[in-house]
Amino acid sequence: MNRRVPALFLFCAFVTCPSVAAAEPAGANNQELLGRRLFNQSCRVCHTHPTLLSPQYGPVLSMNTLGGSADAIRAIITGGTPRMPAFKYDFKPEQIDAIVAYIRTIPAPAAAVPVSGKAANAPGAD
Repeated sequence: MNRRVPALFLFCAFVTCPSVAAAEPAGANNQELLGRRLFNQSCRVCHTHPTLLSPQYGPVLSMNTLGGSADAIRAIITGGTPRMPAFKYDFKPEQIDAIVAYIRTIPAPAAAVPVSGKAANAPGAD
């Protein structure tokens, strides 16, 4: 009986933890959630830093990718590029549409600020 108490406590803490409930974005529809899952399974490894020390192979994706054009994003995912494989045989068209819908919800990255706090071309930035 005493061995079950810590396990029960951990289970209750996990189920009621607010961060677990917040794992799904508010207002996301089923298509975006499917797209997020597929992105995490197949795209994240190249389009994010998997670890702090590993390089990022593909560009950062956001709502501004390819000018925000869903058709252009869909074409790249489907047909690939010289550096990215085509996913037309891995995903159904509905799944590719879901990935596109998810990518279009990712906020654009903030502009990089130089360490000195001054813009590179600003007067007095020498």
